Amino acid sequence: METVIITGASSGFGEAIAIRFLQEGYNVIALARRADKLHMLSNQFPGRVLPAIVDITDKESVDEVLSNLPEEFSNVTVLVNNAGLSLGFGPSQVNDMDDWETMINTNIIGLIHITKLVIARFIARNEGHVINMGSVAASYPYMGSNVYGATKSFVQNFSLNLKTDLEGTNVRVSCIAPGLSKTEFALVRFKGDIKKADSLYENKTYLTPENIAETVFWTFSLPKNVNINILEVMPTGQSFALGFTKQQDVK
Repeated sequence: METVIITGASSGFGEAIAIRFLQEGYNVIALARRADKLHMLSNQFPGRVLPAIVDITDKESVDEVLSNLPEEFSNVTVLVNNAGLSLGFGPSQVNDMDDWETMINTNIIGLIHITKLVIARFIARNEGHVINMGSVAASYPYMGSNVYGATKSFVQNFSLNLKTDLEGTNVRVSCIAPGLSKTEFALVRFKGDIKKADSLYENKTYLTPENIAETVFWTFSLPKNVNINILEVMPTGQSFALGFTKQQDVK
């Protein structure tokens, strides 16, 4: 049975991507910090989900998971690097350094660490697909994006350079860059302030986790001789960065 590794699989994009692959018959190794959410997913698909309760920034824990895969989850063919976060929405001069370090450790260090581990498997079998979740913030600056946008610029450029490093193999590398999407992302960014998080979506069209899950699965399901390098996905009402058409104006 082919297996997909998904980081940040307990909610939002990660959970939806996991469900999409499970519906197509793949096994899923679901990495995230929230045990209750992972076990709910596992109970929904008995025997098909390996819940791995780890923080993507904890290198030793990630190493242990990948070094001790049960036989039925060992045939890994896809890695979806979805774990990531944004903290704070202020300008650089007022944002918290600890928040910046958390974003860098999660969005960059955690991503490249698990990628290095998994691509060794892909190279050995001369097949596999790394799908990194980027953001339109990588390409379109906006007030408050600062370090978050910079981490996503890294993800985008790392994806392109990784593809270059893998030249001569059949390993594919893609970066999906979503626009405004309604997930727990905003709630994390505003540190639990529901009012601020909800205000981000007022009178705006937005993407859903299922939209992105479908995009990820489509990217993977293309013929093996086709590699999507970078794919921007925006809601119809969004132009670039924080430019939006009001929801009622979109027919």
